[in-house]
Order: sequence, then C-alpha cells, then structure tokens
Amino acid sequence: MSTSKTREPPLPPRQSDTAAALIGDATPVRRDGPPFLVTKEHRRFVEFADAVRRNRYIGVCFGPAGIGKTLSSRVYSGADDWEQWFLDRYLKDPAIPEIIDTARTAMWTPKVTTTPRELDRAIPALCQQVSWAIECHHHPDYDPLAYSDGRGCSYTELLIIDEADRLKATGLEQLRDFFDRHHLGLILVGMPGLERRLERYPQLYSRIGFAHQYRPLSDDELAFVLERHWNRLGLALNADDFTDAEAIAAVARITGGNFRLIHRLFSQVQRVLELNDLHTITREVVDAARDTLVIGT
Repeated sequence: MSTSKTREPPLPPRQSDTAAALIGDATPVRRDGPPFLVTKEHRRFVEFADAVRRNRYIGVCFGPAGIGKTLSSRVYSGADDWEQWFLDRYLKDPAIPEIIDTARTAMWTPKVTTTPRELDRAIPALCQQVSWAIECHHHPDYDPLAYSDGRGCSYTELLIIDEADRLKATGLEQLRDFFDRHHLGLILVGMPGLERRLERYPQLYSRIGFAHQYRPLSDDELAFVLERHWNRLGLALNADDFTDAEAIAAVARITGGNFRLIHRLFSQVQRVLELNDLHTITREVVDAARDTLVIGT
C-alpha cells in the first residue's frame, strides 16, 4: 500500500524570501517606553532624515542618551508598525501599514556582540524584506525570488542604524560598502563623539553629507511635555500657579530636558501621589520622586 505525503501550499510571494528567516530571530520585542510627543527636535530630525533620504547621503545623528533619538527614528521609519506586521504577517491582511510605504525606511539596531558575519546577513535581509513587502503591496504577482540582480532593495530608500557606537571599524566599513552598492541613504545614530570618531575613517567620512545634533527639550517644549504628564495624572497644569511653577522648575533642574528621564521621574511622581493620597504635584513631591531614581550624568 502506497502512502502519499500531503504537501502544504506554497507561501505567497511576499513570504517566500529567505530574508524572513534571517530577520525573524532578530526582530526586537518592543518595550513600553515614554509616550511619543511631536516636539521641535523631532521635526528637525524629520527634516534631516528627509534630506538624507532625498539626496542619498550618509547622515550622522548624535546626542545624549534619553533625549529622543531612538523614538524619533522609530516613528519616522514606522519601526513599531513594521515589526508588528512582520511578526503577524501570516495571520493578518497582506496590506502593509501605510507608514511603511511612505517612509520606505529600514531601521536596525546592532547587538553588543554583533559579528561582521551577522551584520553582513542582517542588513541586506532587512532592506530586502522592507522593499519586497512594498513591491508585493503594489504588485501582488511580484515574485522576489525571480530576481537575483540586486533589485530586492530598490524600494528601501533609507537605512537607519541605531546605537551605531556599538559597531567597530569592520562594521562601519561594511556599512560603507553596502551604501556604495545600493542607491539609498544611511543614517548613523549614536552618542556625542560619534561624529568625531568617524573622522578616523576617511572613506566613510567623505560620504557624510549631513550631521544633526539632537538637543534636549527647550523650556517651551518642556512645558508642553509636562502639561501632558500632568493631564495623564488627571491634573491641570497652570504655569501662573506658584506651586505648579515651582514644580516645573524642579523637574527642569533634575532632568535637564531629558525626555526619557522625565518619563521615569513621573512614574515615581505618580507613585508618591498615590502612596500619600496627594492631589497636587509640588516641588516636595518631585524631589521625593527624584530620591528614588538612579540618575546618570
């Protein structure tokens, strides 16, 4: 008696590429972070990223930790939407999120232990996956495996590398080589000093067309952000009220306009209010919240 093995139907074209397997394990789990607010610094980052993408240059974005560089990069590239869609692509509607089609940007964060081989696999795979998803979105009959001439990255117009400080000389040279071989823009995001470090690599440095310093929140932006934090706690912020003005000054003194630190501070402010059954944010409440935090310099 002969037995026949049931064959599963082939995957749709958008799922048939080998890049899916390469990226699957590397897709990071999105952690809850500070709520995103459109600030002047974010708008400046968007203008910077648009210029790099339009002119196909290499750009460098640098600034202290926690001021919003990663958040701006993720919002610009639609990284959260991409990762959610990619993880559920077998179960959900094949239509990609609109931001993926409009941004046409891939974002990647190297691990501390990323090797040259891992980088050499991950970057082309990610750019191809984004490009192929867009291609299949516009042309459902497109088969990415039918092309082996590098067309796979044609729809990816910008590549953002977060935590670029983690890359050693070999990794930076690999990125420069990838940039030379593909018609796309490249943004390296890192801490202050990254722009000076790149001066050591003339081949890479000569291709840098834009540099963007991401700055802490200004006084007006800080007031805008704090008003949202007050509202989240069910309170109203009145800058003309001395108590509120004093609390704002305390937050500014403690955080220096650092977006991430403000979020962490207000998590503790909420805790202090609840533990003490308080309904007003005062300087003393802010100082008490600050005492529970470990704040680096």
